[in-house]
Amino acid sequence: MPRRLGLESGMRDETLVRLAFLGELEKGESVRMLPELNVIKLGGHGTIDYGKEVVIPLVDEIGEASRKNQLLVVTGGGARVRHVLDLGVDLGMPTGLLAELAGKVSEQNAIMLAILFSKYHGVRIKREDLLDLPMLFHLGVLPVIHGTPPYGLYETPPRIGRIPPHRTDTGALLMADVLGAKNCILVKDVTGLYAEDPRIHPDAELIPEISAEELLQMNLEDLVLERAAVELLQFAVNIKAIRIVNGLVSGNVTKALEGHNVGTVIRAKP
Repeated sequence: MPRRLGLESGMRDETLVRLAFLGELEKGESVRMLPELNVIKLGGHGTIDYGKEVVIPLVDEIGEASRKNQLLVVTGGGARVRHVLDLGVDLGMPTGLLAELAGKVSEQNAIMLAILFSKYHGVRIKREDLLDLPMLFHLGVLPVIHGTPPYGLYETPPRIGRIPPHRTDTGALLMADVLGAKNCILVKDVTGLYAEDPRIHPDAELIPEISAEELLQMNLEDLVLERAAVELLQFAVNIKAIRIVNGLVSGNVTKALEGHNVGTVIRAKP
């Protein structure tokens, strides 16, 4: 019988899939690089696509808030993502390639937002710069990054259809969790989460607070954020909630940063 060569370690003979072994790894604490960080995701469809009427006031509000808070601005894609996905699906592109294409749009938005934030020391950063954030904050920088997670061609096939399930809401959550942030705020164009689309059903009631599990069990026809973000929130290590706020209302982002009850909170646990 041949003998396996290896290095002496606690995991030497582990398959890395044994359930009891994996459960033991949950006992230790994870390093939090930036425990005071606030990740603010500006939706492409919900804010950036409205143009200067919405974007400029948001830039000023977030820019002023960055003087007192550690902020990482994350950008979504919006209308151009929908257009490229429509073309891609029509042309028979696989999900992984659709993810590659969609990411280019949110990257364009990050470049534009970084330029607008320049008077607040805004700088467009890339994924490889995330580990430099402690130094960048020490230098007084306001970092801006696009939100598409780097699955690319390795994107998980969706349960339904062909649209990449991990998009910019999910990317914002994953960045917030790995950096050990204290807040993940999604800035949209609605007050928060509703059981029905309030633009179609004006009498729809706002859901001020709900757990990820409860929300998934409701199996709503539509959501204001990606289902993948809600699913992953249940297993996040550092982020315990996602807050959704209406960026079309001046002051909402500031209120969220100050801990006021605004919009909808989706909690990791009931």
